[in-house]
Amino acid sequence: MEPTRISDVVWEIDREGDMRVPGRIYASDAIMEAVLRDRSVEQVANVAHLPGIVGASFAMPDIHWGYGFPIGGVAATDIDDGGVVSPGGVGFDICCGVRLIASRFDEAEFYEKADEVMTQLDRRIPRGAGNGAIAPGSLTGAILEDGAVAAVEAGYGVERDLERCEEHGRSDGADPSAISDKAIRRGSDQIGSLGGGNHFLEVQVVDRIEDHDAAKAFGLAEGMVVVMIHCGSRGLGHQVCTDHLRQMGDAMARHGIDVPDRQLACVPVDSDEGRRYLGAMAASANFAWANRHVLAHETRVAFAEAFGMTPAETGMDLVFDVAHNLAKIEKHRVDGTEKTLCVHRKGATRAFGAGHPDLPGDLRPVGQPVLIPGSMGTASWVLKGLSDNPVFGSAAHGAGRVMSRKQAKSQSPGKDVRDALVRQGIAVRPGSVSLLSEEAPYAYKDVDAVVAVCAEAGLAAKVARLRPLGVVKG
Repeated sequence: MEPTRISDVVWEIDREGDMRVPGRIYASDAIMEAVLRDRSVEQVANVAHLPGIVGASFAMPDIHWGYGFPIGGVAATDIDDGGVVSPGGVGFDICCGVRLIASRFDEAEFYEKADEVMTQLDRRIPRGAGNGAIAPGSLTGAILEDGAVAAVEAGYGVERDLERCEEHGRSDGADPSAISDKAIRRGSDQIGSLGGGNHFLEVQVVDRIEDHDAAKAFGLAEGMVVVMIHCGSRGLGHQVCTDHLRQMGDAMARHGIDVPDRQLACVPVDSDEGRRYLGAMAASANFAWANRHVLAHETRVAFAEAFGMTPAETGMDLVFDVAHNLAKIEKHRVDGTEKTLCVHRKGATRAFGAGHPDLPGDLRPVGQPVLIPGSMGTASWVLKGLSDNPVFGSAAHGAGRVMSRKQAKSQSPGKDVRDALVRQGIAVRPGSVSLLSEEAPYAYKDVDAVVAVCAEAGLAAKVARLRPLGVVKG
């Protein structure tokens, strides 16, 4: 099934067989060449078979092969028309997302204390596979119910952070009883930890401002040092996804659902299994909101220690925290009629435009910050959401892989990747030097090209480009 170009950066997969809607991929010519090298186009078409799906099966320009859904996939189902929820449309790292923190420091000030800052972060930020955490496991119950709100009440971070967090750092509808004991055991020793893979904490500098009014509203200025944190719900979210995929696989026949790929296991949103998954997903999201919140708290402490001041004196205020692995009940217009939809965003970021009622009051005139990290050694971006977004208020979530981890590791040893980053002036604190090659820049698409497609397609508008200064990796 060969996608057909319908505009400079939009490609369509025509409906075939039992596809309920077409597929639509946002990509430049160069990005489409990379897309066609894996089976993600097939996955876009498979998603188009989901009961209740509306509009199209969408894929962002960072699309690549995933579990069931492609990573970079967006699909909305109409709850009133038998619409389903699919864990494969959320992913195993439930509520994986990005938090961006501003600071009072400029690049020169950072380099004066770079070794002290990176040493403090290296010592304080748990990462890698397995356990290791900042906050005690005794907080797990409260966090599953109340997310980052519970973290603030326990003394991590400040109240203002919640105002600049998607869902104010607490997902409604959480049902911890829908989470297995095994999932809770896996997460209870991981509150405040990065994990491994593509997760990171990166010190960056605002390299260029594209939209000065939006940057000012977001609290960003050219030359400002910022910190970006990328992680999710750790082992807890992974186990929740595993558990509910198994349950839904068993339940599909009972609901009369047939899909072309068992990895697309799904049930009606308005079913016992659907409600239990959404409740477990919301509780897992609360874990992820709190996880990033606790890591941000420890980051403030690390900078304060390195600069010999209090955390408040660092000026480290939250710009925004946004998820890119969630299914959310939202209202959107479909063919001129407002409908209640279950919007799956898997490796896709919520990107609401100016005026949206879910945005904080101070951001509502501008639009939501959209955070798009690149790979180690390359830029990251801050964009703003647009009110006429054509994909249910969604945009890309990163650069997107072009190589598997195995392929990337075979291309260059981790030591060479580290040395190349150091030559660029980027301080590296890896949990494992050998694993650095799995996340090397050459394993990813060009993030500037991904962002250019987002801008041209009207998914989001450029605000600021960020350049890396130091990275902490699992």
